[in-house]
Amino acid sequence: MTAPRSLFSRRLLLAFTLAPLVLALPLAARAADPELLNVSYDVARELYKDINPAFIADYKQKTGETVVIKQSHGGSSKQARSVADGLEASVVTMNQANDIDMLAERGLVVADWAKKFPNNAAPYYSTMVFLVRKGNPKKIASWDDLARADVKVVIPNPKTAGNGRYTYLAAWGSVLKKGGTEAQARELTGRIFKNVPVLDGGGRVATTTFTQRQIGDALVTFENEVQLVRAEFGDNFEVVYPATSILAESPVAVVDKVVDRRNVRKQATAYLNFLYSDAGQEIGAKHFMRVRSAAVAKKYAANYKPITLFTVDELFGGWKAAQKKHFDDGGEFDKIYSQK
Repeated sequence: MTAPRSLFSRRLLLAFTLAPLVLALPLAARAADPELLNVSYDVARELYKDINPAFIADYKQKTGETVVIKQSHGGSSKQARSVADGLEASVVTMNQANDIDMLAERGLVVADWAKKFPNNAAPYYSTMVFLVRKGNPKKIASWDDLARADVKVVIPNPKTAGNGRYTYLAAWGSVLKKGGTEAQARELTGRIFKNVPVLDGGGRVATTTFTQRQIGDALVTFENEVQLVRAEFGDNFEVVYPATSILAESPVAVVDKVVDRRNVRKQATAYLNFLYSDAGQEIGAKHFMRVRSAAVAKKYAANYKPITLFTVDELFGGWKAAQKKHFDDGGEFDKIYSQK
């Protein structure tokens, strides 16, 4: 008869039997890595493609925690409406304050969102310039030139795309800035939009229409977008700076209802703060965004041609007033485009 196992042997056997279960418990019970969804406008794809891994590494070094970041891109206003309709964005990084104001009105973002981060919660800004074909065969130099009968202009739809809206306001404001009347501004803007062969839904689609489908004599879009096109396509295109244009800020906000429900407010706030860090500003400058850091802006000064900029507040009384007058259903844009 086999002698009974000693107490020590039985305990040792039990330990080996239970070990796999004990080791498995932390893996099974471990919470998933915190995940953020950044809902952004479409021509910011490459910017956040570089921002995200830089932030993840920085946050991991500082906290030991790994954050997963997912992206969604499209026309700025269309993206904002998707968030309002239920897309669970942790943060929104848009190209105009109007879209975030709409989310604040829906109770998804706090009313004073623009005070939660520096510079009206806009870590970067840009402006609207022209991309023309090599040699600038139509000799386009000004907003007035875009209204000529022999010029076709590619501009995304101001109803769905922030850069379309900025382009519209930049054209209108170019007249007011030099002392023209509202009637003269309406007339110039109307003639420009009569020259638009197709209203694409977003800025990146408009870029494709101009560069790959070879439609139009000029593309009007953000300065950073046209510089990226130049970098990709070399000497096939040239950038034209009008004498005046609009200051186009890229505001950001935490989507409060989502981050609190998903318990990721700390990570979402850190993510947006990273945009203002030296590393975040450096990445923005490399993508031809105009940055807030004086030191980084000086380092990349060659990227930015001097241009006279006016603001939406200065000439249009702020985004809410501009939206109501120009872009709401039945507003100035609808009147202009219906006469095309």
